[in-house]
Order: sequence, then structure tokens, then C-alpha cells
Amino acid sequence: MAALALGALGVVYGDIGTSPLYALKESFQGPHGVPLTPANVLGVLSLVVWAMTFVVTFKYLTFVMRADNRGEGGILALMALVSQQETTKRGRRTLLVLGLFGAALLYGDGVITPAISVLGAMEGLIEVTPAMKPAVVPATVLVLVVLFAIQKRGTAAVGAVFGPVMLLWFASIAAIGIWNIAKEPGVLRAISPVHGYEFFVRNHGAGFFVLGSVVLVLTGAEALYADMGHFGRRPIRLAWYTVAMPALVLNYMGQGSLLLRDPSAVTNPFYKAVPEWALWPMVIIATAAAIVASQALISGAYSLTNQAIQLGYAPRLTVRHTSRTEFGQIYVPEVNWALMVGTVALVLGFGSSNALAAAYGIAVTGTMTITTLLFHRVARDRWRWSRWAVWPLTFSFLVVDLSFLGANMVKVHEGGWFPLVAGGVIFMFLSTWKLGREALARSVAGSSLPLDLFLPDLERHPPHRIPGTAVFMTSDPAGTPGVLLHHLKHNKVLHERVLIVSIGTEEIPTVDAKDRITIRNLGNGIHQVIGRYGFMENPNVPGLLASLPLHAIPGSRLEKAEMETTYYLGRETLIPDGPSGMMRWRKRLFIVMARNAQSASAFFGLPPNRVVEMGAQVQF
Repeated sequence: MAALALGALGVVYGDIGTSPLYALKESFQGPHGVPLTPANVLGVLSLVVWAMTFVVTFKYLTFVMRADNRGEGGILALMALVSQQETTKRGRRTLLVLGLFGAALLYGDGVITPAISVLGAMEGLIEVTPAMKPAVVPATVLVLVVLFAIQKRGTAAVGAVFGPVMLLWFASIAAIGIWNIAKEPGVLRAISPVHGYEFFVRNHGAGFFVLGSVVLVLTGAEALYADMGHFGRRPIRLAWYTVAMPALVLNYMGQGSLLLRDPSAVTNPFYKAVPEWALWPMVIIATAAAIVASQALISGAYSLTNQAIQLGYAPRLTVRHTSRTEFGQIYVPEVNWALMVGTVALVLGFGSSNALAAAYGIAVTGTMTITTLLFHRVARDRWRWSRWAVWPLTFSFLVVDLSFLGANMVKVHEGGWFPLVAGGVIFMFLSTWKLGREALARSVAGSSLPLDLFLPDLERHPPHRIPGTAVFMTSDPAGTPGVLLHHLKHNKVLHERVLIVSIGTEEIPTVDAKDRITIRNLGNGIHQVIGRYGFMENPNVPGLLASLPLHAIPGSRLEKAEMETTYYLGRETLIPDGPSGMMRWRKRLFIVMARNAQSASAFFGLPPNRVVEMGAQVQF
């Protein structure tokens, strides 16, 4: 349990753990800051403490983490749970669209987090010596480029030090907090929620908009839920209660103590609270912690992409497994380089953590709100909680979520537009792919020959049979693969053993081995094989066929006859003039995405020298 908690400390709490670098100062600076008075300092600190208590401890750790999909968490896992419920078609579709948009917003978060975390850490160089100010942005870009460049080597080496690095970070910020609190113990009065209430009464509308800065202390809260499958509930909760939350509260209180004593320190209260002799070590530790926080978000983007591919929301991309022993350690080159370009562009465009803070918050609060709505549906439909139990809970969550979201909306023109635009673009791609695949499936199903008609005709007019095994891939288990019909039409022969293979993705993370394969003997040496995978798994057809029992297909030794097996795939040329109902621009976008998708041969792990592709035109 201690080892798992240490791992959770590194992976789960990297983002929220580095928030002290930039979060508190934003409440007193910029167009929406409040005057730096002792009463306002106590009020903001009270909001910080109770925001973490309510959102992280109460909402996520106590309730949302109960909504697991066979142990897995995250917004796509929650979407899969909702899609399994017997709700109205319109209501379910609305929630799924919202969930998809929430997933798209997480990509925007994945771009901003590395930029603001590393930039905030590097700004400590200015405190070491003001002459290093021009070096902050170049040094940040260099660290980020190196970080993204080493991703292809895998996260195992970096991951081994995640926990210890973050443990050192939390110990350091806690010690700095205690050192400063000792100079002004009265700051601990901010723990009382009364100061938060009086802050709103005193500042009115300005006090509300400060929530747009307070929410920065919650960045990464969604990671608690998304990484549940890697560590489990108990280690994540243990790491929060014993290390992360106490250290964060102590550090924020220490920064507040400094502001009460020296209001001029508001320019960078985190580093100004550090003793001068410890500045260089703190910059180094902060940079290491920022890299850990960035790595966690980058790895999360890979996992989110893999889930989206398996659930049919994204085209096939290159997914490389970087560990032979650790499940889920993957690398997606296309996502990696896109994140690097976006992150470096943000650093160069905004130039400081202060400016980037305006862009941060909308993605976080938007995803938090959508998670609440999906959680409500799961509690009502799956767990059968009564309205009297669910609605007060949902209402309290939404009051907080929508308050944070509303306070952040005024920052749209200051940089908050970025995660909205990024999320909107990614949502357009994800939804277009899903709609296109559904339209294409309907078109293919409408023109395909049902197996029940094909098999009797094959028996009446048997073709010449040749030695070996032919594997025909199809997405429709009820229909005859088009590539099989083309093969018979043009080649006039059929192998002595024919496997019609369909691969399906279930809305669960993993599929048990006993449920992996279904085999059906269709006669005449033809068998249908249906393989099932979870959305956290990658299909491998040769491995699937090698696991077939020897007696399942008479005369077949697939695990020993790889060179006697030929895989047949269909390659469709898409024509955007069919009656699918999709808008023409969406059709053309779908075609571009399909052309640039990873080949089915590589995606299903087929040996390239044993694959035959046959083309066909499909109108959709």
C-alpha cells in the first residue's frame, strides 16, 4: 500500500502538486485581482483550503471515484458506463456528446500543464538573479523539447523516480510553509470558512471573479479519477490525506503569511517565501516536479487517445508499447509531436505563467462540470439511488462547478479562448470520425450479402479448394466480408480452411480471457471467429488465432502454420456522394482522416508479408 501510494503521489498529484508555483498570486494580480489587504489574504486562503476540501476530498475521493468501469476511471470510462444504461436515446446522446467534449478539453489541459508548470518553475531564476530574466523562456522551451523528445524511450525510467521526486517536492514545500507560518501564526485563522464567506460579502462581484484564480489550485483534480485504474482508490486517498493535501495547505498558508508581512512579495510569493540560500536547490526541485507533472499529463493524453481509438472516436494511430512488463505504458508519436508544438507555441506566445494562468481554468472547470452530469446519470440509472439522495449531491457539485466555470468565462479574451478552441477542434475530429464510421458501417451493411444467404449458395456451387488457411477480416459479423466475395469472383478459388474474423471493442477496460473468443462452425471448412477486447487493450489477430484450441478448427495448427496463413483485408475508396446524411465538409474531413490513419494491417498486428488487400469503392 505504501509503494502504491508513493507511485500515486508521483503520477496522480504532479499537476495539482505544482499549483503553488503560480496559483495564489493570481488572486491579487491582473484585471480580476482583489486589493492585497490582510482580510483579503485570509479570505482567499480560506477559499483555497475549502475548494480543495470540497472538490478533491468530498467530490472526487468520496463520490466520483465510486463510479469505476471495472476499476478504470476517467471521463471516457464514465461515458462508457452511461452508454450502457437504459435512458432515453436523446438524453443519452446528449450526455455522450458532453462527455466527448469533456475528453476533448482534457487535451487542451495536456498542452497547458507542461507549459505553465515548467515556466512557473523556471521563473525562479529571476529570484536568483534578475539578470536571468531573458533566459526564462528559452530555458523553458529547451526543457520541454527534451521532455517530448525522450518520450519514445518510454516512461519506465522516468516513472521510477516520479514518486520520490514528488515526495521530495511535497516535503520541501511543506517545510517552506512551516518556516513562514512560524513568523505569522495568525494566518492559520484562514482555515475557518467564515473568512471565505466574509470575503464574498466584502468584495461582491470582484470576489466572485477571484474564483477564476482560486480554481488553479484544483488543476489536476480529474487525474485522481482518470488514474484510478493504475493505483486503486485506497492508495490515491492515502497519498492525498497523508502527504499531498497537508503539504499544499501548509505551503499556501506559508505564502499567505509572507503576504501579510510583505505585500510586495505578491509578484512571486512562492519563491520569495524561500530562504535565499535555498533558491537554487528549490529551482532545481521545482523544475523536476514540473517535469513529473508534465509527464503525467502527456502519458494521460496517450492513454486517452488509445481509449478513443478503441471506442471508435479516433482513427487508428501508431500506438507503441514501451514496456514489456507494465500494462498501459504506451507512446503515440502523432499525439506527442502535436502536444510539443502546442506547448512550445504557448510558451512563446504567452511568455509568463501569469499570462498563461488566464488560459488555464476553463478546460478544468468544463471537464469537472461534465463529470458531475455523467456521475448523476450513473448514480440514478446504474446504482438506482433515489432522487432525494442524488439531486442534493448533484446540486451542491454543480453550484461549485458552475461558479468556477462562470468566474473563468470572463477570461476568455485574455487567453481562455485557447482551451475552448483546442477542445472544439478536437471534438470536431472525434465526433466526425464516430459519425463517419457509423455512416460507413450502414453503407457497407446495406450492400453486403448476409452469411445465411452466402453459405447455402457456396454449398450449391463449391469453388476449387487450395491448401492453407485464409483469414478474412470484417467489421460486420452478420454479413459476408466484401473482400471474400471479391476474392471468389476474381480468383475462383477458396482455401481449405477459411476464418471470418471480427474484432469488437467492449465498453469495459479489459475482457476476461474466457470471454475473449467466440468460435462458430459454419460448415464447408469455414469458421467464424469473434474476438473481443476492452477499450484499454490493443487487438492482435495473430495472437488471438494462435490462442484457439487445436480441436476448435479441425486440421488447423494456426500457431505453427503462420506461413500457410493469408490475411485478406478490404481497402475502401470512399466516395462522399452517398445518402448518409453527413454534411459534405464532414465527409471530406472523414476521408482525409481515413487516408492518414494507421493501416489495418499494422493496427491488428498482421504480418505484412502475409496480407492481401483488395480495393472497393464505397459511397457514404
